Amino acid sequence: MGEGTTRAVPDEPDLAELAALYRELHANPELSGAEHRTAAEVARRVAGLGYRVTTGVGGTGVVGVLRNGPGPTVLLRADLDGLPVREETGLPYASTATGVDPDGREVPVMHACGHDLHVSCLVGALGVLARSPDAWSGTVLAVFQPAEETGTGAQAMVDDSLFERFGRPDVVLGQHVVPYPAGMVGLHAGPAFAATDSLRIRMFGKGAHGSRPETGIDPVVMAAATVLRLQTVVSREIAATETAVVTVGSLHAGSKDNVIPAEAELTVNVRSYTPAVRAAALAGIERIVRAEAAASGATREPEFTPLDSFPVLVNDRAAVDRARAALVARLGERSVVDPGPVTGSEDVGAFGAAAGVPTCYWLLGGTDPAEYARAEAAGRVAQDIPSNHSPHYAPVIEPTLGTGVTALVTVALAWLGT
Repeated sequence: MGEGTTRAVPDEPDLAELAALYRELHANPELSGAEHRTAAEVARRVAGLGYRVTTGVGGTGVVGVLRNGPGPTVLLRADLDGLPVREETGLPYASTATGVDPDGREVPVMHACGHDLHVSCLVGALGVLARSPDAWSGTVLAVFQPAEETGTGAQAMVDDSLFERFGRPDVVLGQHVVPYPAGMVGLHAGPAFAATDSLRIRMFGKGAHGSRPETGIDPVVMAAATVLRLQTVVSREIAATETAVVTVGSLHAGSKDNVIPAEAELTVNVRSYTPAVRAAALAGIERIVRAEAAASGATREPEFTPLDSFPVLVNDRAAVDRARAALVARLGERSVVDPGPVTGSEDVGAFGAAAGVPTCYWLLGGTDPAEYARAEAAGRVAQDIPSNHSPHYAPVIEPTLGTGVTALVTVALAWLGT
């Protein structure tokens, strides 16, 4: 048979059962590296489909393998972790869970990035493939990855001998739900998700009484001036033809109104697509922070601590072309778009890079189409449609779930259906 053909029509997913799984996962999220309950539920369900399941890979990762004759090995990936966000969706299955963050603080936890949907879609796709052995030949390597939000989970699984233990794939496939209309998918060849670097910056002043600022060095003013100045890194140091984002995500200083504290702490996030832009942005941040500290008369140099780091996710062009053709044939031309590169970041590319094989990672629409159309007509998509990491973010279950299962099966069969 030729590329992308199948031997039989695959089975249909049980969408009601998958919707129940999604609601259960959504109501019980876990932080990065602590996905014990989620991993156990995934392992139980995937084993029940007939896959050989291994848990504890790279921490809390789960791997399922199903061999069905000779042919390619296709890696299908979903991520497990939630975020330290307090849910405000008002849904009957909204999360009230809490967890302990890396600093030992109890925080609310929410599936604010749609990883619960990713897991549900992959479980559904694995069920379809398991029940349709005549439709394909090869090996399905299902990877349920922990700690995507910290950028460490994919590499941790690789470092835990993922490919030595379970076999090297011929392609890495996956998807991420986004606030596009449900029923749509988006693929972009080349740099598709941005690299990201996160930093913790400590700036040091001199504590004093709030009534006598002349006796201290105020790190609050120092930090505030730094935050404003950092806004010029992109607008004045990066070419208009390039893309970068610099965000100060937090600023902490002091504990009382009449006390000038001794230090302030900022966390900064940088997004880029090329090594040159990344280097320019990071260098600009460090120069500005040091200069503002000096301008304030700080007697101690700032401290810079790297936090999370994700490489650029590069989609293989030939793999994207093959996946796009299969998706257009299954979903229709109007449902498959090229969204261009997005400034979000993903560590799924670590699997393809480590295995030396192509990666194809696409976007999955998750917003009610009518709601999206109203917002688009009013020119208020950014204002009215909650995005990933928002406390209001919750994909509409259908047709998102059904489309996600269909997309995974369809693209997998573009390789397995040979």
